[in-house]
Amino acid sequence: MIMATEDRDWRRDLEIVDRTMRAISGMTDPEELVARYWQGIGELVPSHDYVALSRRDVEPPWYLITRSSRVVDPPNPWTQRHLIPRVSGGILGDIAYAERPVIIDNLDQQLDRDDPGWFHLQGYERLVSFPQYESGQALNVSILLFAKGAPFDGDLIPSMHWQNSLFGRSTRNLVLRNQLTRAHDALDAEIKVVADIQRSLLPARLPDIPGYDLAAYYQTSARAGGDYYDVFRIDDRRSALIVADVSGHGTPAAVLMAMVRALAHARPDLHGNPTAFMTWINGELTRGICHDGSFVTAFYAVLDHATGRLSHTSAGHNPPRLVHAASQTVHGLDSVGGLPLGIDPQQTYVSANTPLEPSDIVLLYTDGITEAVAPTAAFRSRELFGTDRLDQTLCSCSNLSAHDFIQHVCAQVDTFTARQPATDDRTLVAIRRV
Repeated sequence: MIMATEDRDWRRDLEIVDRTMRAISGMTDPEELVARYWQGIGELVPSHDYVALSRRDVEPPWYLITRSSRVVDPPNPWTQRHLIPRVSGGILGDIAYAERPVIIDNLDQQLDRDDPGWFHLQGYERLVSFPQYESGQALNVSILLFAKGAPFDGDLIPSMHWQNSLFGRSTRNLVLRNQLTRAHDALDAEIKVVADIQRSLLPARLPDIPGYDLAAYYQTSARAGGDYYDVFRIDDRRSALIVADVSGHGTPAAVLMAMVRALAHARPDLHGNPTAFMTWINGELTRGICHDGSFVTAFYAVLDHATGRLSHTSAGHNPPRLVHAASQTVHGLDSVGGLPLGIDPQQTYVSANTPLEPSDIVLLYTDGITEAVAPTAAFRSRELFGTDRLDQTLCSCSNLSAHDFIQHVCAQVDTFTARQPATDDRTLVAIRRV
């Protein structure tokens, strides 16, 4: 606010400054902030009257009188700026474009009745203006007005100019912060809509497949994510399972994920042939969609309900884990594979067959599980959850239902990461032959 001089009670001034700073520290409305600041100024300086000018977004010689102690219920200069008339000329015009502090000691003698500032300035003997600079220009000016005979301490003016400029910068930063908050909220609302749309593309519930127990889990690291999973019937004898992971995060990944989902359902005639299905999707992505370095890893499988045979192929995806109930061992479905989708238009994919025996369980997942990171304080380096730890977890819960099996994996990952927010999307799909 201001610095004390020898004839002032500096303890009183300090108390006023501290009370004012505490009051404005939690304010988010710039108009409320300015009003409380001027109230504090009035307690420190024998002047309760003021005028504020602005040149922001107006061309010379115009300016705005954004606030005045003589105006009751003025328009808010931030939200109702369009209601404030433009003014030009007069003493206030000279001050608005002076680009320096101005002190007028005989204001009552210089002010003419036809001056545009007559209403705001008449009856005062002295004024002191404090420009507030932005990029070297005095876009805003605060003016203190002193009635005739009011005490005036010129020694305070330099420190008041300094502190008023700092306050002006703080007010401007608050305005910018509020604008940024509104923009962020609007963007977040849009992203939430994207996330809601994306989640609507995932299965609302998994199909019932006689003789099999299925469950799924999906968690994004942001509002919207790039993971995709689906389980759908091909015909009465077969069902398809797919898990995919789009490179990147957030809205761009979610958009590409939606495209992958559309492609996955565009050719029902290919659903029974993993090789043809994956090769076709890769061709579509490389020709017109993945042209900016993005790509998609995917695992696709066709399950024969009667035999338990799983025909599968992979495009650079994490190998699903197969838990053999009889031997209590785990191995990855990694015998075949190719490049991720969207990289090489000439890439073709081959498939392999894996039998599921009764009580065997297969877990499809994305790398947000195995690449979950432990807190750095717990280990000397950033340790990943990893495939080995995942396999150990699966062996310890292989007798559970598909739902409980997935929940156990999620609990282990949460424990490992100390429940820190996920840094990547996490998807799990489990299918057990009963």
